[in-house]
Amino acid sequence: MVCGLGTGSTIAHTLVRLAERVREEKLSIVGVPTSLDTERKATALGLALTTLRSHPTLDLTIDGADEVDPDFCLTKGGGGALLREKVVALASAREVICIGRSKLVESLGRTFPLPVEIVPFARTTIIVQIEKLGAQCTLRGGSAKPFLTDNQNEILDCCFANGIQDPAELDIALNRIPGVVENGLFVDLAHVLVIADDDGTVEVRERSN
Repeated sequence: MVCGLGTGSTIAHTLVRLAERVREEKLSIVGVPTSLDTERKATALGLALTTLRSHPTLDLTIDGADEVDPDFCLTKGGGGALLREKVVALASAREVICIGRSKLVESLGRTFPLPVEIVPFARTTIIVQIEKLGAQCTLRGGSAKPFLTDNQNEILDCCFANGIQDPAELDIALNRIPGVVENGLFVDLAHVLVIADDDGTVEVRERSN
């Protein structure tokens, strides 16, 4: 199996358990990491890795999310890996999202700002355009030392006062802005939710369509 390996604190635990199962059950799995951080952690755990160049289609990706709405739309990018995460998600036959129950929301954008990855050259112009869509933009890390993604781009964290009413429409609108590399809206990409509660129990939900 070729498995996409997500990024973030939740997935860090997943990597540990996956490595244990590979050793104990002799599973034949190679992983495609979605960030340099995940690549380092997976390598340290002894997981075999590959690339999209070698395996352009994946059987499964396991990742986390910052918010999930009732339609399985996600907000991702808190760890700054949204571009690679979305590419890997699109390449996967199934996308499994592991979250705590607190990440479930009625509508996106209410509890977590939407990350938008941008080309640094176009930052000021992009901010003007995104604010026309109703957002307030903050440069992650600040102008003195902006956070840079693995792709050497910057991230704008965009707050929508009334939440995001139509994730699919906003996804298209953001990606039409020249200089926007990608945004953290994942629409029609997640197939399964694994929802953990504080008492250790887990609920699994599958998207119907």
